Amino acid sequence: MEDSVIVQEFLNYLNFEKRFSEHTAKCYGADMRQFAEFLIGGSDAGGPSAEVPSLAQQGAQDAAVATQTKPRVDQLLLLAQTDVVRAYLAFLNEKQYSKTTIARKLATLRSFYKFLIKRNQVSSNPVTAVRTPKQEKKLPRFLEYEEVKKLLETPPMDSWLGARDRAIMETLYSTGIRVSELVGLNMDDVDFLGEVVHVRGKGKKERIAPIGSSALQVIQHYMEFRSKRAQSSSNFDPKVLFVNKHGRRLSTRSVRRKMDKYLKIAGLDPAISPHTLRHSFATHMLNNGADLRSVQELLGHQSLSTTQVYTHLTTGRLKEVYENAHPRETNQDNTDW
Repeated sequence: MEDSVIVQEFLNYLNFEKRFSEHTAKCYGADMRQFAEFLIGGSDAGGPSAEVPSLAQQGAQDAAVATQTKPRVDQLLLLAQTDVVRAYLAFLNEKQYSKTTIARKLATLRSFYKFLIKRNQVSSNPVTAVRTPKQEKKLPRFLEYEEVKKLLETPPMDSWLGARDRAIMETLYSTGIRVSELVGLNMDDVDFLGEVVHVRGKGKKERIAPIGSSALQVIQHYMEFRSKRAQSSSNFDPKVLFVNKHGRRLSTRSVRRKMDKYLKIAGLDPAISPHTLRHSFATHMLNNGADLRSVQELLGHQSLSTTQVYTHLTTGRLKEVYENAHPRETNQDNTDW
């Protein structure tokens, strides 16, 4: 597919102005590439079928006169109308993409056309009238307290790699931070005196996450091992907290591989992921009386609705909070009518 100037400008906007992560920006780029290939009718994407005429294709020749400097793919993107987006949606359904994936791809297009409206390159958003597929509500998987305890106690504490792995899982569960946030931690992000961790979250937003004393003790134990190891190797990055055996920053994939290893040793469900510890943290916090708004802030969720997924186990607690906040006016109820 030919390069799109406006798609690249959109991706630059996400990277440098919105400060999206590299991974997220790549996902947006892949979504835009697929939609562009659909408009062009590329063999890989299938393209609009003959039965569903594309307004973008019909108007491309007319627009070419006014937009001679733009590549053909940009002409098609600028001319796309709602029926084209609906045809794309039908194409994704035919290819049996999940509702979650389709919703994400539509969200990408919605953001893209909002960007173009902002720059006065289009007058309306063709995705606005397209309804996002209704999502199936999936309850987050979480671990019971005993399962968490069993998993955390699995790594051996008498080696520097075992101590590191224990510290990683203790940190994930104690703070509820994302794996991407964990691997981004530096040595000076851990405040032992204040018992908090300085976290850089999505969109480079920073927050402070409280961390338990037991997790801090494990981190301290790991750091002592790490310090001795670093003295015998010049490859160690002095600022990074969790490093691989070569002394470089761990990847999220490495954390997943390590956790898979300990799940197998502990005899726990191999489908459990590092993110499950985040779910477990949130669920256990709510079960122990934390309010939803506090958990939202601890998790770094932008919207409270994202955090509400955890309330499936805390209905009783939430009813109690609600009744305390809205006490029944029994005196008025007893008055004569």
